[in-house]
Amino acid sequence: MTTYADKGPKPTGGKFLSFDHMKFWVGNAKQAASFYCTKLGFQPLCYRGLETGSRHTAAHVVKQNEIIFVFESAYEPDNNEVGQHLSRHGDGVRDVAFRVEDIHFIIKECKRTGAQVVRDIWEEQDQYGVVLLATIKTYGDTLHTFVDRKNYHGFFLPGYKEEAVDKISKLLYEKCLQFHRFWSVDDSQLHTEYSALRSIVMTNWEETVKLPINEPAPGKKRSQIQEFVEYYGGPGVQHIALSTDDIITAIKNLRSRGMEFLSVPSTYYDLLRNRLQHSSTKILEDMNIVQKLNILIDYDENGYLLQIFTKNMQDRPTLFIEVIQRHNHNGFGAGNFQALFEAIELEQEKRGNL
Repeated sequence: MTTYADKGPKPTGGKFLSFDHMKFWVGNAKQAASFYCTKLGFQPLCYRGLETGSRHTAAHVVKQNEIIFVFESAYEPDNNEVGQHLSRHGDGVRDVAFRVEDIHFIIKECKRTGAQVVRDIWEEQDQYGVVLLATIKTYGDTLHTFVDRKNYHGFFLPGYKEEAVDKISKLLYEKCLQFHRFWSVDDSQLHTEYSALRSIVMTNWEETVKLPINEPAPGKKRSQIQEFVEYYGGPGVQHIALSTDDIITAIKNLRSRGMEFLSVPSTYYDLLRNRLQHSSTKILEDMNIVQKLNILIDYDENGYLLQIFTKNMQDRPTLFIEVIQRHNHNGFGAGNFQALFEAIELEQEKRGNL
């Protein structure tokens, strides 16, 4: 595992504030949104469709605290753009949107450094103000949309009706978006008997947006990254991490709604307890409850994190969710990778894909 302290020079303009939202292209937006509300506890936020003047696509938006997911599907049977995306990838993330300041500077830098601008800056407005947006292409068929909201005070975006309650990629982020390396791990550090991966985490200068970029490494059998690439039809978003301040309550609630999570053997907790006896790090949570819920723990001399991973969210093995709680720990659970990979490989074996 390698961490990087050098952020490089602070950008002279433009700023990435946070993730804004994540847009999924799916076969049935209404049902997908309902699933995330029922299983993950999201709440309906807003809707765009025929009733709001959108003639080509329907979009259902759900929210939980600061997390916003948009599920969009096509109305017409000959919508080739959406149809071909679904045929190739299945339901999946189409657009990872960032909230930014000074979108003009950011797009100017993207053009100067060679990023592919899919749609230049445009504006949308309603009674709540004006939003500026622009979109660039990134890995595979995935897009990034920049959202400048400084003059907008609505609940999401204009046009929506509020509802009642790899290396190329790494170069893109470093060169065009002025991100820097935050953390990395290679296949000599992250592997099992059968598979391995390499990972580089890119982040903006303020380190409020973190994007792990993973690729499979050669192994005896098919890695979970390779499985994703084959079933998704190329690069894309495989894993979304959701932060919580109370993972115990969150996972109890998710399990009560029927969410399924990866399991780890009891020996993981035996070894963990033994290591913690010789560590200055003190875990505040009840370890018996942590074990019962199958939550993983990673730690260093500064603090610790708790994390857990769902099983695949859809029939194609192309997307899973992580729930994570941090206690003064900014890592990515490197100490849990072995247990996580072994748990994922057990699921791959059930699918006949290991």
